[in-house]
Amino acid sequence: MNVSPRGAIFRSVLVALVLTLVPLPSWLAIARPDFLVLVVFYWAIQIPRSGIGLGWICGLLIDAFQGPVLGEHALAVALVAYLGVRESQRIRTKPLIQQALVLLAVLVLYEFVLWAIDGWTGHPLTTPLRWLPAFTGALLWPPVAAMLARTYRPRA
Repeated sequence: MNVSPRGAIFRSVLVALVLTLVPLPSWLAIARPDFLVLVVFYWAIQIPRSGIGLGWICGLLIDAFQGPVLGEHALAVALVAYLGVRESQRIRTKPLIQQALVLLAVLVLYEFVLWAIDGWTGHPLTTPLRWLPAFTGALLWPPVAAMLARTYRPRA
């Protein structure tokens, strides 16, 4: 596709935000991966200069729509973006399965940051099922990365 990087990023973030906010039955919502985090991580490793600012803005969007504490998702998604930018050269060269394993560690860290902030602010810490989206996100990484790769191909 012949699309500017900003257009591809904007469209993918918009789709991920919709997928994050669409209501699901409670039994399915528990396993919903953090689509916006996956998209931010993808763009952080593909176009590192888009990284941390994009993560902060996307995190604020999640906070505005569903966060109990303003800024908790912004901090956690910016951390994910930072890790993606910092390790972009290493991650980009790995096969998708190995990228998914790296992403699993990053998503567990993301959930840990949210869990810690919830605990510090006195919000309920929920159940161990809170960690399930990290695993579903890692499982969905190969198809998500493949779809995002089709939206924009940087010039060599």
